[in-house]
Amino acid sequence: MRTTLRTSKAAVVLCAIGALTLTGCGDGDGDGDKDGVSPGDNQTSAAATVQLPKLDGETVQVAAVWSGPEQENFTKVLDEFEKRTGAEVTFVPAQDPIVNFLGTKIAGGSPPDVAMLPQVGAIRQAVQRKWAKPVGPEAMAQLEKNYAQVWRDLGAVDGAQYGVYYKAANKSLVWYNNTAFENAGVTPPSTWKDFLTTAETISASGVTPVSVAGADGWTLTDWFENVYLSQAGPEKYDQLAKHEIKWTDASVKDALTTLGELFGRPELIAGGADGALQTEFPASVTQTFTGGDQPKGAMVFEGDFVTVNIAQTEAKIGTDAKVFPFPAVGSEPPVVTGGDAAVALTDSKGAQALLTFLASPDAAAISAGAGGFLSPNKALDPAAYPNDVQRGIAEALIDAGDDVRFDMSDQMPQSFGGTPGKGEWKILQDFLKNPDDVAGAQQKLESEAAKAFKS
Repeated sequence: MRTTLRTSKAAVVLCAIGALTLTGCGDGDGDGDKDGVSPGDNQTSAAATVQLPKLDGETVQVAAVWSGPEQENFTKVLDEFEKRTGAEVTFVPAQDPIVNFLGTKIAGGSPPDVAMLPQVGAIRQAVQRKWAKPVGPEAMAQLEKNYAQVWRDLGAVDGAQYGVYYKAANKSLVWYNNTAFENAGVTPPSTWKDFLTTAETISASGVTPVSVAGADGWTLTDWFENVYLSQAGPEKYDQLAKHEIKWTDASVKDALTTLGELFGRPELIAGGADGALQTEFPASVTQTFTGGDQPKGAMVFEGDFVTVNIAQTEAKIGTDAKVFPFPAVGSEPPVVTGGDAAVALTDSKGAQALLTFLASPDAAAISAGAGGFLSPNKALDPAAYPNDVQRGIAEALIDAGDDVRFDMSDQMPQSFGGTPGKGEWKILQDFLKNPDDVAGAQQKLESEAAKAFKS
């Protein structure tokens, strides 16, 4: 899930991130500059702001595609829910696309009580297939109190509330190895042209400049969306997201051509195109912040959740690992964000109680403190975040208020915008391997999009 901030608010976000870059992205309190160390871990003993029912003897199953540190951090939230309610909660690991996974579970008569859905389209599908249950009054009260209207709207279908957006992500960030930048004598670029020049200078210093997670097609959609939003503008972006203009439009040609300026330079990408296509997202991050002064890549593009993977290395955020906004391709820099919504799939009291908890600042504080997490909950105390980098990004998201729009691929049918090995994911992987074939990529994108929007 990703959302885009309108350009009127983009400057606020970018100034906040830019200020952190200039000040070294240091930790405000001096202890917790690594994301595994969290002042927010103490939130489990803090006074409750939301009342939950007693659910002794009740079981609750929660399905999500999360794994590794992301799953571990969410488990802390579920543990606190257990303590407060007496319910027994089980995390159910799901596979992508989660709608297919849930369909199998539901057909077998064993749906999880709650699912964390990473696409707007997935929420719509769950409602259309009559899987999703409306949000109850207690959870709705938390949403009305703690969320901007836009986040409530994103979780609604035909005026009825189904989703509680628990997790958000700013996906217009480039994280960089500070040692590699210093050794090359470069500073964070602010435009696409400067980005390419910086990459060339880093390459000349003996370090491959850009780490690309080509094995995960969703990262390539994010590359495209940032370039497209900045270059084509918000209006075109909205039109393409709804398939009101075709993928054969000249604006798509321009964006793919621009992206090809990087993808067509194998010496600028760690492992070249073939290596990138074998690199999964976690490895794209860790290889940027390991290897001493000879990392496999000097910078990696992705969201604030990159901090979870940085925490698996020896690099310290703010000292070894720093961040700058995605460079402006057009007149305005892009800001793309995203997240995950909790949706009840059963009518159980436990499912509704968990939605209520996830809509509260109590739950958000636990995840915020664990790191690699960004909350759209405006009632969350920014002090819950473990460092100034995440704190500034989170505050900028809240400051954006209602001026948000959802990520393009996540607004589209999942068969096109959210399925591994198919649709946009697969076509952009093919484009990474052969970026000269812009027209061919456009034709394939349009063909697959047309089929998906008709179905």
